[in-house]
Amino acid sequence: MGEEEAAGMSTAVAAKHPYVEALLKGCTELPHSPLSWLDGRRAAALERANALTIPTTREEEWRFTDITPLTRIPFRPGRSAPRLTERDIARFETPEAAIRLTFVDGVFSPELSATAGLPYGVLVKNLAAGLETHCVPVEPHLARHAAFERDVFAALNTCYLRDGALVIIARNQDCPTPVHLLFVAAQKEIASYPRCLVIAEAGSRCTLIEDYVALGEDAYFSDPVTEIVLGDGARVTHVKLQREARSAFHIATCAVALGKDAEYASHTVTLGARISRYNLSVVQQGEGARARIDGLALVSGRQLADTHSFMDHARPAGKCVQLHKCIIGDAAHAVFNGRIVVRPGAQLTDAAQESRNLLLSGTAHVDTKPQLEIFADDVRCSHGATVGQLEQEQMFYLRSRGLSEARAHNLLIYAFGAEIIDRIPVPSLVAQLGRTVLEQAQTAA
Repeated sequence: MGEEEAAGMSTAVAAKHPYVEALLKGCTELPHSPLSWLDGRRAAALERANALTIPTTREEEWRFTDITPLTRIPFRPGRSAPRLTERDIARFETPEAAIRLTFVDGVFSPELSATAGLPYGVLVKNLAAGLETHCVPVEPHLARHAAFERDVFAALNTCYLRDGALVIIARNQDCPTPVHLLFVAAQKEIASYPRCLVIAEAGSRCTLIEDYVALGEDAYFSDPVTEIVLGDGARVTHVKLQREARSAFHIATCAVALGKDAEYASHTVTLGARISRYNLSVVQQGEGARARIDGLALVSGRQLADTHSFMDHARPAGKCVQLHKCIIGDAAHAVFNGRIVVRPGAQLTDAAQESRNLLLSGTAHVDTKPQLEIFADDVRCSHGATVGQLEQEQMFYLRSRGLSEARAHNLLIYAFGAEIIDRIPVPSLVAQLGRTVLEQAQTAA
């Protein structure tokens, strides 16, 4: 079905799942876009959302993650957002990031954003406004990399596609400051659908901070989708922070496409939400592309943090190094499913994946499943997983040096997480996240 044909489809078809139908109630109220291709993609996503259901533990990809609590709350779309001041978000600001886009309950807030003085060749603006001036570079990529055909949450996000972050770094240009995309939850029982599109053209450089925060502890639902496209030789460092309310729900999708000799570094830190899920897909579209994928989940209480990653080596001479760590306390549950595929013809691929998990209580739980699927013979690939508790020998060593049991306990937890945090190339975030790990370590056991 073509996009113009899809745009003319009826949107009155009933959804297959009643909860999906409830989430879609505000979708038809969105104004039509003057761009027929954009309306076509929204309509195609709506058609898929109506046909899909909320995943259950009977499905292999969701068998460790029960999202039934999400379906018990009647979330409504955020049509408007409360007016906030700089003081409201001051604690979330990153000094190194002179460029910031702020969204409140999914709605763009120009008064809380900072885009003045952008260097030549760097575009950072709200997606709705960016489409008016940069439709040509956006059209091949928007809603093209994050597939929604079999993912109800990606489909829902695309149905509501309007506000969002658009970042374009022109060919051979360097964005000298990190770009901070700040998504603030301010109201209870709101469903928001943040969207990000990052296009790093050939030879460009960019550091991106994708940050999800909350002003209170009320329940709400975040359903973000991010698409990142790296041209030949481009370098993008992507820091994703999920530090939302402990009663929130966060189900995110990120799709990355790598051109020839491109370099992508991902640093994901998961701290908040009652239930969170992160689906990261990286596709090597050009020869010699490299990826570094780091992840840290620190959860306690009855939190559930699920990370699913997919690294697709579709061209020769690719390299990927992945390290995912989980620190689980109380009765919390962490899930990691990492899949690396080496396609036929992708010779000289070098891929390593490691899952390391630290349990802080007898009721903490982790399910980890690193996977390798190799269809080429001249490769070097490895994977592994460990699950354990704090080493008693290390505790004894620190105690023998005069540290109290509590301080030794906290220091070892911090050291476990610091390996991931210290690689984030934003000093203020490293310091802030380090303090957070130490604070949560005191209550996680």
